[in-house]
Amino acid sequence: MGTNDITAATQFYDTVLATIGMRRVLTEPREVGYAGADGRISVFLIVPFNDQTATFGNGSQFMFYATDSAAVRAFHETALECGGTDEGKPGPRSYHPDYYGAYVRDLDGNKLNVSVSLETNLDA
Repeated sequence: MGTNDITAATQFYDTVLATIGMRRVLTEPREVGYAGADGRISVFLIVPFNDQTATFGNGSQFMFYATDSAAVRAFHETALECGGTDEGKPGPRSYHPDYYGAYVRDLDGNKLNVSVSLETNLDA
């Protein structure tokens, strides 16, 4: 994901991704990487190589998975506390019977989705 302020984005994602068990495992001047329990980086924050303004994609979203609905709620709440904006409060959605999720935008306007399958986690 592109960012225009790697320091602010790193602070945001350090805090928000911790709610779903992810942590920063790579820190470079122009990029940081986050991994889940397996230690494999699956999310990079990057200052654009061409030094142009980072932009978000219209219709693009980044998907994250939580272990339960409490983690979905924590992700959403924490993102808002860290300066993100609400794009859809936590809850079930009509497009899938087992879906429980939430949507936010990060500091650069990237749309984030966090969800859990209620089929395996019935704590909603």
